[in-house]
Amino acid sequence: MSQLDFVAIGDMVTDDFIEVRRDIRIDTDPDPEDKGYDELCFRFGDKTPYEESVVVPAVGNSPNAAVSATRLGLNTALITDTGDDSRGDEQIEALKKNHVDSRWVDQHKDMPSNYHYVLRHGAERTILIKHAQYPYEVPSDLATAKPKWIYFSSIGEHGAQYQHDIATFLKDNPETKLAFQPGSFQISVGHEALKDIYAETDIFFCNKEEAQRILETDEDDIVNLMKAVRELGPRMAVITDGPQGAYAYDGNEAWKMPMYPDPAPPVDRTGAGDAFSSTFTSAIALGMSIPEALQWGPINSMSVVQYIGAQEGLLTREKLEEYLANAPEEYKPEKVV
Repeated sequence: MSQLDFVAIGDMVTDDFIEVRRDIRIDTDPDPEDKGYDELCFRFGDKTPYEESVVVPAVGNSPNAAVSATRLGLNTALITDTGDDSRGDEQIEALKKNHVDSRWVDQHKDMPSNYHYVLRHGAERTILIKHAQYPYEVPSDLATAKPKWIYFSSIGEHGAQYQHDIATFLKDNPETKLAFQPGSFQISVGHEALKDIYAETDIFFCNKEEAQRILETDEDDIVNLMKAVRELGPRMAVITDGPQGAYAYDGNEAWKMPMYPDPAPPVDRTGAGDAFSSTFTSAIALGMSIPEALQWGPINSMSVVQYIGAQEGLLTREKLEEYLANAPEEYKPEKVV
């Protein structure tokens, strides 16, 4: 069995992108106690027209990362679960078309494949999610593939033991490094419940608001947030801050990187974070430095948001390097510590 560069672990879904009409009401900051979140408003009981529906199979944080790494030239596999149904078959076929090794995709009899509804309004979206309670299991032959990197992200809230099993695998196989991009459930349970995963993490990814929730703090300084994240165990903390850019800190140096300029207004922001995190990890796996990885990540994010769905805009290494060669003068990392 050939060695794998990048093994992504996490739930796989099919996204049904439903574009709602632009005249659907948006309430801006309806509740001052809710930290400024807007609300997408429908009248209860109405029949509400929509513009179009676009179905995208085999997505999710980890499948998106696997496709991203594959296009950048890494030998990549995905560990995930799906249903033994037509949607599951379609998901596996999509992975194969994207050249992702699907040997560890487990189809479960009499269980449904994950299917999410994405309500699009302009470039923003609200996602209706439901994760099937699959019996997660670390493959018994994973160690024989000697993966260089594991990329672990969103799973269902019933997967507490699975996460401990992954941490145990990493302890027993120290040559394998971990990139951890926590999903909603993994953030909500708190870092103490996942301290063994945090302790095994080489690169930790989240955005600024997620870092504040994880740390239970109102701290606003990104460098201080990265330092606090590292105290939980990760060797490197990477935090994104929307249009303000991305930051990385390895305990010695901290860097800031601006976002790559959009060539046109974003079409759909789904998957932008996955694109950044997986591209940064892929660059590190290819032997690049932190500043070089920071230059790669935002380019794939920029490309992804020009398309509906999280994967169509993912770039090959050749195309990414072409964007980098043509980047504006101000697109360069800045050392902040």
